[in-house]
Amino acid sequence: MNPLMGNTGKHSEAEFGKVAVLMGGQSAEREISLQSGRAVLQALQATGIDAHGLDAADAGLVKELSSGGYARAFIALHGRGGEDGVMQGLLEMLGLPYTGSGVLGSALAMDKLRTKQVWESAGIPTPPFTLLRDAAEVTARKAALHYPVIVKPAHEGSSIGISKVDSADALEHAWQLARKYDEEIIAEQWISGREYTAGILLNETLPLICLETPNTFYDYAAKYEADTTRYLIPCGLAAEREALLQKQALAAFHAVGASGWGRVDFMLDADNRPWFIEVNTVPGLTDHSLVPMAARAGGMDFTRLVCRILETALAQPSTASGGHDA
Repeated sequence: MNPLMGNTGKHSEAEFGKVAVLMGGQSAEREISLQSGRAVLQALQATGIDAHGLDAADAGLVKELSSGGYARAFIALHGRGGEDGVMQGLLEMLGLPYTGSGVLGSALAMDKLRTKQVWESAGIPTPPFTLLRDAAEVTARKAALHYPVIVKPAHEGSSIGISKVDSADALEHAWQLARKYDEEIIAEQWISGREYTAGILLNETLPLICLETPNTFYDYAAKYEADTTRYLIPCGLAAEREALLQKQALAAFHAVGASGWGRVDFMLDADNRPWFIEVNTVPGLTDHSLVPMAARAGGMDFTRLVCRILETALAQPSTASGGHDA
């Protein structure tokens, strides 16, 4: 199915039932999630869907979800507690179908270390890396690393806690920064080249976006604060090359058990070889976020995109009793 096709009319309450839009939460990405959730809520309500915003940080969330008459949940949570399988597991216990990836795909994609291990076993190219659990490992391994490397927490998003490290002398400081957010820290080989992102919707890949920033890399500031970041759509690649990379991105997405919708980030090095970096199972959902941007390039406006994402919850049985294919 082409994700840009499908129902373009209004959706009724009878079709979706009462929908909980889950946002906020307690992760480091709370504020971004609130922005996504509010945009989703507005779009769903504009189509006539009986949607209600719920902050996942509220103490009464479980009671509200279990007794509030909800038929489905739209997950607009970013980061831990909402994107890592925890909320997905709760919703399955409550028998409430939800958007996006299931428990396994969410948990695995949120774990950059194990995502890379799965990709390596599946033959999907990902930059070489080493795990730095403690200060002793930093000391023992810093001389053997091939600099530059990028140091990152294994379980955070939005480039939080990430640093580029150009020499062994700077490794410990970068590790200490990342350690504020996680106990598992990855030192990943730096790839010099162009960065791309592939939005995934209903088993199809949206048009690729090439990201350009004057910053050292596409960091938090480049994503959310700077007005100097450029988003190239079309991405500048030949059609056949883009189609091949879209296919590879979809394979990388499926390899970690992700489903429904999401985003895959990768680099092309100086030799035009792809290196896959990570999977995001609940990307940002504001008008200026990457997946909506790619959808617009393919002819789908934000409201229609949000409704198509909600359809990934329709694909589940009402008891949410297992698989989460869309």
